[in-house]
Amino acid sequence: MAFTDDLEPTAEPIWDAILAHPMVEALGAGTLSEEPFSYWVRQDYLYLIEYARVFASGAATAPDLDRMGTFAELLDSTINTEMDLHREYAAEFDISEVELQATDPSPTTRAYTDFLVRVASTATFGDLVAALLPCMWGFNETGKRLEEQGLPDDERYAAWIEMYAGEEFTELTDWCKDLMDDVAADRSEAERDRFQTLFRTSARYEYRFWDAAWRQEEWSV
Repeated sequence: MAFTDDLEPTAEPIWDAILAHPMVEALGAGTLSEEPFSYWVRQDYLYLIEYARVFASGAATAPDLDRMGTFAELLDSTINTEMDLHREYAAEFDISEVELQATDPSPTTRAYTDFLVRVASTATFGDLVAALLPCMWGFNETGKRLEEQGLPDDERYAAWIEMYAGEEFTELTDWCKDLMDDVAADRSEAERDRFQTLFRTSARYEYRFWDAAWRQEEWSV
């Protein structure tokens, strides 16, 4: 059995919880007010910056040239393509590039990205992949499940769903799942348990990222 099959019992309840979250439900229905989603867009911009650092670490620690090249391509794509697309998407919500760059990370954004960067910087390549996977897998599952329910009339939210449910992002998710399976295949039981723990932590942060946007979380002091 593939390792990602072993992850399914951990992943599914979290994906279900994300889909049932009021923010995601409203996004899928097209009834979500702009304030929480604008908050999400600003925080996701900060997340992408740190996400790129994880790809850089992946390229540096990859065990072979093929994987090194793929992580280098993901790093380049995130910095030079996805960030531009994110700025364009933010503009549809009247969020300027200056506002994006001036955004302070929320407690959840800080905790999640610090966790990812710490794992990428101090742990093994397999640990990095395990911590990275929930972002791709979770968004792909959310996008596909929302698309199955029917696209909302609000074109901005429909575009978000189509992007994460789309063929390109699905292929990226499948690549990351296959990579996880390859990395875990010859590892010890202790290592596989550690991969699962890291995966669960990141997946939980995926839920909290939505919840923080819904609550428009701020620092208490």
